[in-house]
Formats: sequence, C-alpha cells, structure tokens
Amino acid sequence: MEKKRILFVSQEITPFLPKTEMSNTARRLPQVIQDAGKEIRVFMPKFGAINERRHQLHEVIRLSGLNLVIDDKDHPLIIKVASIPAARMQVYFIDNEEYFKRKNTIEDENGEMYKDNDERSMFFCRGVLETVKKLGWKPDMIHCHGWMASLMPLYIKKMYNKDPHFSDTKVVVSLYDTIFENGWDTRFNEKLSFDGFDAEITENVKDASYLNILNTAIKYADGVTVGSENLDSVTQEVFDSANCVKLAYVSEENQARVFSEFFDKVIEEAVAAE
Repeated sequence: MEKKRILFVSQEITPFLPKTEMSNTARRLPQVIQDAGKEIRVFMPKFGAINERRHQLHEVIRLSGLNLVIDDKDHPLIIKVASIPAARMQVYFIDNEEYFKRKNTIEDENGEMYKDNDERSMFFCRGVLETVKKLGWKPDMIHCHGWMASLMPLYIKKMYNKDPHFSDTKVVVSLYDTIFENGWDTRFNEKLSFDGFDAEITENVKDASYLNILNTAIKYADGVTVGSENLDSVTQEVFDSANCVKLAYVSEENQARVFSEFFDKVIEEAVAAE
C-alpha cells in the first residue's frame, strides 16, 4: 500500500523559533508521523528572527522565482530549506523581503500586530501550495498550525479544488491558545475577492475578527484538533461547534498512534462523504 502523504504547515517550529506549545508540536509531530510510516513535508515562514547561518538555511533556486500577486501587487517568492538531523527531517521556508524580513514575527517591538498579517498569511499559504506543486509531491492531507496557516482550508476547498494536484487533498486545523484582540485589515475581504474568492467566503470575513477568521477556516476543514492543553474560551467554543471530525488534546507520549489513526479517519470519512 502506498504511504499516506502528510503536509505540515506551521506558523512556528523549534529550533528555528523559541519553544512554545505550537513550535514544539510542529517539530515533534512530523517526526513521529514519519516514524509511524507516513511520508511528510514541512513548511513554515522564514521570519527575520530566524538565524540563517546558525540553522544553515540555503535557498532552493529551482523552487524560487515565482511571483505571487497579493492585492494587485507582485511579491517574489523565495524558498529556503534547512535540516533537523536528529529528526531526519527537512523544513522548507517561505520567504519574501517585504513580508518576512522584519526581525519580529507577528507583532512589532511594541506588541502590536503587524497591519499586513492578513497579506502575509495569504502569501504564506499560496507560497506553500505553489511550492508543493513544483516539488511534484501530492499531499493526501495538510495539517495546519497557527493562524498564519488558517487560510489553507479556504484555498484548498475554494481556489485549488479543481487543480488535479490538490483535488483530493484533505485539511486538518490545530487550534491553539493564540487569540488576538485586533482583527485583520478592514480590506481583508476585498483582498480575498481580488484573489478570486466568491461572496460565500468574503462575506464571512467582512469583519476580519479572530473569531470570524477561525470559524471560516473550520467551516472548510475536514478535521480539527486541539494543540494547547488549555484553550481560551473563544477558541474552545469554535472547537465544540465544529461539524468536522474532531480530536481533543493529545499528550505527547500518545501522539504518534493517535494522530496517525486520526489522519486516516479524516481521509476515510471525507472520501466516504464524497
């Protein structure tokens, strides 16, 4: 039987960024899923806070060079890669000077969310999908960690659904205790519209609040999991009301077996429902 292919897309991964619940899970889970017999690929943004020399990042010329149009502006896509030898795992990085060169990740030095986080998320998700196509690697499932990857279900189900490379791809979203108070740019829905999304999507995020963005992502996901041991009440409510296949928080020692079985269940149930 052919190995299932799982694409992990995360906002942060250790050791490239400091240890958090998300960065630890996004580092550990691909490894244990690979050890459980599945094929994996791993992507994250190349934030300016990542030390390229220390982690030996290098550009993959054959994958770079594409321009992505976000809000009617061209943005060059640069792909870099680094290895985690202990995990026998490579991590691909989505880079762009305008979106990711700044030294902080999602907030400025005053703790304020960057005003273009919506565009950064759009660029990141599209960059991952275009790069996976160039790799010639067709994922059975995409597992998303962090709101930087939260638009992935929308792109897979509404924009790339007719692309043979992704027409059968399922999407799982992991929820973390990472709520943000201020919404994304007030023109976010217009930017999505320019990208080709229809009113079914854009009306849902006319108010680009954390809750609306998350609810819209989960609406188009095939599965949802809990990544934080303790969720905030807003995110917990989103999880409880989700209509897709759900998995509550799983302790580290049980993740290999439970997640491998969960991924299989999501794929099987999604195929059966088609």
